[in-house]
Amino acid sequence: MNKNEPFDISNTVMETLGIEIIKYTPEEVIATMPVTPKTYQPFGIMHGGVSVVIAETVASAGSYQFIDKETQYAVGLEINANHIRSKKDGIVKAIGTPVHTGRKTLVWDIRIYDEQEKLICISRCTMAVINYNE
Repeated sequence: MNKNEPFDISNTVMETLGIEIIKYTPEEVIATMPVTPKTYQPFGIMHGGVSVVIAETVASAGSYQFIDKETQYAVGLEINANHIRSKKDGIVKAIGTPVHTGRKTLVWDIRIYDEQEKLICISRCTMAVINYNE
C-alpha cells in the first residue's frame, strides 16, 4: 500500500490511471492524475469517462470516512459530469467536498482542475451506504 493512500490501490483503476490521493480528510479529498495516452479518447484529449473515474474515486474515498468500515461499504449510486474544457497532457487535480453525509447516502461535489487552476469538469456523485449483511 502506498503510504499516501488510505487503502490498498494495487491492481485497481487508481493504479492503472496513476490516480493518487494527496489529501484525505472528512472535509476534503484531493486526488491527482497524469493525463497521458492511457486517459485519451480517440482524438488525443482526456476522455470524459476518465473525469468521471477520478470524480467517483474521490467520492468513494471520502465516503469511506463516514461509514462503519466493519459492517458497511459505500458504492456509487449516481454521478454526473459537466465537461468544461479539454486537457491533453499534464496533471489534473480533483477536489471533492461532501454536500450531504447521511446514514444511507452521501453526496459529493467534485471539481477537476488543471495546473493553472482552470476548471476542467464539475461532477456530483451520490454514494449509497450498503450493509454487508444486505
